[in-house]
Amino acid sequence: MLKIGIINGSVRQGRNAEAVTDWIYDFAQDRNDNVEYEIVDLINYDLPMLGAAVPEENQEKVNATMNAWSEKMASFDGFVFVTPEYNHAVGGALKNALDYLNPELNNKAAGFVGYGGLGGVRAHENMRLILGELQVADVRTAVNFSIMTDFENFSEFKPADYHANNANEMLDQVQAWSRALKTVRQETTV
Repeated sequence: MLKIGIINGSVRQGRNAEAVTDWIYDFAQDRNDNVEYEIVDLINYDLPMLGAAVPEENQEKVNATMNAWSEKMASFDGFVFVTPEYNHAVGGALKNALDYLNPELNNKAAGFVGYGGLGGVRAHENMRLILGELQVADVRTAVNFSIMTDFENFSEFKPADYHANNANEMLDQVQAWSRALKTVRQETTV
């Protein structure tokens, strides 16, 4: 059985990411794909900025957090990244969290669910560059929610029904590539 992590990539106070993450998780669960989906909320991993000095008294806690993050991400066959768009790019917290990883993500697949003024599309393009370096195969179809039309008063998530088509296609692609890349990972460990 495939394990797909749905990564909530925002830690911002008052974030819309929880509603979007819950929507894609519920949508995926309702498909009955025989795939195990799990939400991973970045807010639960208090990662310091990569390379920042960590006081000695905090080192054990930080090491435990880094190991938990690494092990969680390594446990998945593929990912759906929920990516808000900040300043035409992915948010800094998600970028920093990805910088802690490399082999944990190699030869896995990823899809994107975004939101923002243009549906998070520029964050997705930024993610494609980052994940390419981490040897992650990103899929073509993404789900893009407009902060102006899919959110009432920019905060209450009310997605239009037409997003279901892209969500289905994106999840189909993530599953197909995750299955294919699972065989690649198995061949490289033999």
